[in-house]
Amino acid sequence: MGKSNPYKDFVSGGVGGVCLVVAGHPLDTIKVRLQTMPPIKPGETPLYKGTFDCAMQTIRKEGFFGLYKGMSAPVAGVTPMFAVCFLGFGVGKKLQQKSPDQDLTYLQFFKAGMLAGVFTTAIMTPGERIKCLLQIQADSKVKKYAGPIDCAKQLYREGGIRSIYRGTAATLLRDVPASGMYFMTYEWLQHVLTPKGHDRNELSVSRTLTAGGFAGMFNWLVAIPPDVLKSRLQTAPAGTYPNGIRDVFRELLRNEGIFALYKGVIPVMLRAFPANAACFLGYEVTMKGLDWLFPE
Repeated sequence: MGKSNPYKDFVSGGVGGVCLVVAGHPLDTIKVRLQTMPPIKPGETPLYKGTFDCAMQTIRKEGFFGLYKGMSAPVAGVTPMFAVCFLGFGVGKKLQQKSPDQDLTYLQFFKAGMLAGVFTTAIMTPGERIKCLLQIQADSKVKKYAGPIDCAKQLYREGGIRSIYRGTAATLLRDVPASGMYFMTYEWLQHVLTPKGHDRNELSVSRTLTAGGFAGMFNWLVAIPPDVLKSRLQTAPAGTYPNGIRDVFRELLRNEGIFALYKGVIPVMLRAFPANAACFLGYEVTMKGLDWLFPE
């Protein structure tokens, strides 16, 4: 990504985040609904038979835009969230560099990415809580929440700021290692895909999309198990899990087995490539535009 400029990282990261949400939200809705559907009892038919069935049921009952339920919450939060995420990554790199031109190791990129995950938690947690609650409102005729603002108000009335921030530890557990993997993989793929004798800033759009897409998939390979736990914790009625994510983990293992930690993995992976390809393309294009407008 070249030399870090915190202001340019902040703006470019925000643009990249908006691109990610627009490209990936429908499959994110399917992921959350698969992760939070009730366990199957003997003789019962599952609520959703899989990714395609969930998508078809949602479109049939709620229309195509049912797949975009809850999108206003991440769109509202994603610009500052990804802005802070890329800013955190830039800060993490600077903290490890002895000079601005020093090349970092992949382990150092991983550590910088983990710092980015810490940076985003304060914004990510309430946005994820509201998004997930809106996404599981499968019946459009019966709505507890009229929208993200109404959802936030009701959560605050029910349990104050603690209710809005339920799942903070689970979000950290997901995002710190996953963000490390995300940025490290992107840096590695950018290096691998750069032709010999060329600079990485000369990479074609298709190679940037490839690096960003695969970085997103590696990110979710790490993130999906804690994401399942987080989704269940954040959508459960108050008091269901008094010990937080530990209780969610115990119940899931007892009732559904270890493979339940990978519920929703298909829509996650289907979403990860195009969404994160769009994110990094948006980031890189914006960064190049800012470099042209405001050269160092």
